[in-house]
Amino acid sequence: MYPVSRLAAVQEATAKAGLDALLLTPGPDLRYVSGYDAKQLERLTCLVVPASGEAYMMVPRLELPAAQASPASRLGLEFVAWDETDDPYAIAAARLGRAAKVGLADRMWAMASLRFRDALPGAEQVLAGSVLRELRMRKSPAEVAALREAGEAIDSVHRRVPEFLRAGRTEREVARDIAEAILASGHAAADFVIVASGPNGASPHHDVSDRVIQAGEPVVVDIGGHLPNGYCSDSTRTYSVGEPPAEFTAYYEVLHRAQEASCAAVRPGVSCESIDAAARDVIAEAGYGEYFIHRTGHGIGIEGHEDPYIVAGNGEPLEAGFAFSVEPGIYLAGRHGARIEDIVVCTEDGVERLNNTTRELVVI
Repeated sequence: MYPVSRLAAVQEATAKAGLDALLLTPGPDLRYVSGYDAKQLERLTCLVVPASGEAYMMVPRLELPAAQASPASRLGLEFVAWDETDDPYAIAAARLGRAAKVGLADRMWAMASLRFRDALPGAEQVLAGSVLRELRMRKSPAEVAALREAGEAIDSVHRRVPEFLRAGRTEREVARDIAEAILASGHAAADFVIVASGPNGASPHHDVSDRVIQAGEPVVVDIGGHLPNGYCSDSTRTYSVGEPPAEFTAYYEVLHRAQEASCAAVRPGVSCESIDAAARDVIAEAGYGEYFIHRTGHGIGIEGHEDPYIVAGNGEPLEAGFAFSVEPGIYLAGRHGARIEDIVVCTEDGVERLNNTTRELVVI
């Protein structure tokens, strides 16, 4: 999952980008390169990847055992342990030497960024993502297998949703049961649970509330988490507690066709924005264009949202190994909404869906 060869590939990409080093603090960038899921602390942990020379890991001495027990130990790194009275930023800068341009982890805390700015006053700071995105977007077979496992796990939870969803229960009560089911499915954590009933379904990022679910209401259920290996799941299905309103049934059928069209368009060489357009055109032609208010998808891997983004204006061509969501939605403010979401992988000759529960409206 976190191959030793990845560090060399990152080092080569760093040099090619004209950077002197990457500075990777706890977060997805550090985990992607080293496998170390380090704690976010005020004490500095930082993988320093120079364009040439040996990489090393700055760690607080009290975190040294955890770092040495992590997959990072397989990389042959030097672990530079620092003590409470040391200045780890000065130590890292002194070891790095003169640097004109460095890449900072995209999720680095501002506190650390500013400390590195002071320690390396002559160095331009850019995002490490400018180097890492090309590597992270192209999922390896092992990464695809991990995403496939995550997809199967979250599918097993969606199959259980009818056990939890019924009139008279609150969104919060249903979400609590779903979160427990996510953990029981093998996820390390339930990262989000959206249960959006009735008018709340028209808010794409509604969380949960104490609203009581009523008979005849559509309910959008968007759920995801991550496995112990760090790879994420994300899938949305829309349910109805009893027979839904006729207007809802009409636009749900449009949404279903749009999601199918978008998935069918996935293949190498096709632009990201064309996948968005494939869904958006179906919805617009049916008269619901103004109610599709977000992009069609986002990349996924060790982050729930990462490159590539499936949105108008992104002309980047798909490549085999790109993994992303396809999730068009229709939202009628004050009434109800619907979304259908699968994670897909672009293959050498088409597409593989990693979510395979029914996309038909499930009436409970």
